[in-house]
Amino acid sequence: MNARLVLVLSLVAATPLPAFADAIRVSLEGRAAVGEALPALLVHIDEPIAGFEVKLKRGDGKVVEVKGGGKPGITRRIELEQPEGRFHYEGELVVRFPNAESGSMPLSFDTELNGPLRLDVRSEDVDVAGRKLRFQLSRPAGRVELTVLMDTGKKAFEGEVPFKGEPAGTPLPLSWPPAEGRVMKISLRAFDTSDFYTGVDLFPWRVDIPHEEVGFASGRADIPAAERGKLDRSHALIAEALAKYGRFAAVRLYVLGHTDTVGATADNRELSLKRARSIAAAFRQRGLKVPIFYEGFGEESPAVRTPDETAEAGNRRAEYIIAVEDPTLDGAPFSPRWRKL
Repeated sequence: MNARLVLVLSLVAATPLPAFADAIRVSLEGRAAVGEALPALLVHIDEPIAGFEVKLKRGDGKVVEVKGGGKPGITRRIELEQPEGRFHYEGELVVRFPNAESGSMPLSFDTELNGPLRLDVRSEDVDVAGRKLRFQLSRPAGRVELTVLMDTGKKAFEGEVPFKGEPAGTPLPLSWPPAEGRVMKISLRAFDTSDFYTGVDLFPWRVDIPHEEVGFASGRADIPAAERGKLDRSHALIAEALAKYGRFAAVRLYVLGHTDTVGATADNRELSLKRARSIAAAFRQRGLKVPIFYEGFGEESPAVRTPDETAEAGNRRAEYIIAVEDPTLDGAPFSPRWRKL
């Protein structure tokens, strides 16, 4: 995204023809973003002319020559195709008048064609408890518009934070004052020094649903009839949390399955995956409309550390997490491959 800047060039006719200044004006759209527009020279025709010609030489030697004309009130847009980056142009505008006279004015200006502005925020750089974060921009930093929304519906902060043109890639700090409630959403709209901008919304929170663990038969993933009441109670807690937090963003439910260390590691991972899917399907059957994702971690992410082949009830468990984005899992043994139900 960008804010287009139009500069009116300060030009003086090389030939002292008073009619020249009244007949034609030139302005410059000197900054543009790749894929959105090109820098352009605008020739505004205010009085009758027979025609004009623009002759330019770019800093890298590229020659641009364009002829045109038009009636008073017409603006001719001359797009300047160029590679990404900043370039200087030198040249002249030659105008022919109806009485066969002509005049010229020098042209000297810079243009800037910028690729997409990138804003990077790593999860480890967001410290909600400390009310601060760091981010990086792919070009020198101008300013940031920051909004921090709490689950009370109030904003802990909404305003502009200035920067001083810190170079691309510099870690840039932001912070906000204390406020009641949980941070639900952090919105950043970052501008470079040319006033191009990009933005991102962060949802640095998750809700872990407390619940009774479903007891499965050994080696089985189907939910016993006697255990279904536990899922009814868990479903009620999940629905309550969705009603509270779903108004802030499109939320998801994540179901994680775990086993103890009895059996082969690969078999336990597969079993935990099937059990997580069974639980996820049970919540869907109870009417949950949100997207549901599941994964099995087997014996590789235990709540209680034990030797191999230990029947530890505390490790035969599941987790129910409500979040907007894939949750960050401390100590996860591998990168989850979330399956969508």
